[in-house]
Amino acid sequence: MKLKHFALLFFIGASFASTCYAGHHKKDEHKSKKTISLFNGKNFDGWYVISRKEGVLDAADEKYFKVKKGGIIHVYPTQKDGSEQSYAGLITHNSYSRYKLSLEYKWAKRKFIPRADRVRDAGVLFHVHGPDIIWPLSVEMQIQEGDTGDIWAIGTRVTSKVNSTILNYDPNGEPVTRGSPDTHFSRFHRSYSWDIPGWNKIEIIVDGDHAKYYANGQLVNEAIDMKYWDNTRGAKGQAGSWKKLEKGKILIQAEGAELFYRNIELTPL
Repeated sequence: MKLKHFALLFFIGASFASTCYAGHHKKDEHKSKKTISLFNGKNFDGWYVISRKEGVLDAADEKYFKVKKGGIIHVYPTQKDGSEQSYAGLITHNSYSRYKLSLEYKWAKRKFIPRADRVRDAGVLFHVHGPDIIWPLSVEMQIQEGDTGDIWAIGTRVTSKVNSTILNYDPNGEPVTRGSPDTHFSRFHRSYSWDIPGWNKIEIIVDGDHAKYYANGQLVNEAIDMKYWDNTRGAKGQAGSWKKLEKGKILIQAEGAELFYRNIELTPL
């Protein structure tokens, strides 16, 4: 009887411990998927700047990106309209792999050389890797007047689904692959322009080497089987090879047009 009683108590205790552990594990798992404000609305903690002209900069100097009241980032905050300005990027210190990234942007008035006579342009680069240059190895969701949602494969290789007639993104289109070690920029056009006056919202859902682009709630493009070029030669001296591009930093562009960003949030998948 005593042995049976002890066994019963042991079973109950083990079950209770298991339940507590499972509950704790689920709680931690839920916590890990909590949305992160990549930009805290007050300063650029967690970010730095790269400029085509000056190289790596401390984001705190706010030359190209300035924090405004209300948790807003002002791009080219003090530059004179029509002046010549360097391209720059606000880039995270950390790398990410599986997440939903969302942000809002709004165009302002001023434009700068070399894009003073062209449509306003910006963008979000993700899976950024390699040297800190403009523009670094990555995949981009373009933000541009009339073209928000275009894919740019920057020194990388991407497959997307393309409509054979209009050559834009089509969820039911044919797979097309673009990008080579000798081609720094390759482009896929978005399905349609969903730009609106004022604040626009974009979302990029990144699952390792696969990403979907949304503009104002509409699916506009898809980056499939993203790859990076590995220059490492094999034991027998073989040339480099393409490998899965599954993680990297995130960069917000300043590309010759004044604009505002806000609500830059990341939710782990």
